[in-house]
Amino acid sequence: MAETINKPMLDEEIMLTDKAAQQVLKVKAENKIPESHGLRLGVKGGGCSGLSYVLAFDERPRENDKVMEINGIKVFIDPKSLFYLSGTVLDFSDGLNGKGFVFNNPQAAKTCGCGQSFGV
Repeated sequence: MAETINKPMLDEEIMLTDKAAQQVLKVKAENKIPESHGLRLGVKGGGCSGLSYVLAFDERPRENDKVMEINGIKVFIDPKSLFYLSGTVLDFSDGLNGKGFVFNNPQAAKTCGCGQSFGV
C-alpha cells in the first residue's frame, strides 16, 4: 500500500508524509509540548556538507515566517530556509538503517552519510 503525501494548503512546496506527521504528534505528546506549538523546519550553516536541517517546536511563528498547515501540523519556516527546502518531503523512517526524520530534498546537490546535512 502506497503512503499518501498531503500537499500543504498554501502554494508552498513542502510536504510531510502521513508517517512524519504521526511521529511529530507522538513527539509532542511524549514531551508534553502544548498542542498550540508549531513545528519549525529550518536550515542552518554547518554539518559535513555545509548546511544542516533544523527541527524544533516553537510557541508561535517569528516575523516573516511562512506558516502552513500540513497534515494537521502547524509548520513555521523562515524565508531563507524556505528557499533551501522548496520541494522537500519530510518523512519518518523506523527501518533497519536507522530511526528518525528524513528530509528528501531535491535542492540538495550533495549529502553526507548521516543524511542530516547537505550542500547545494
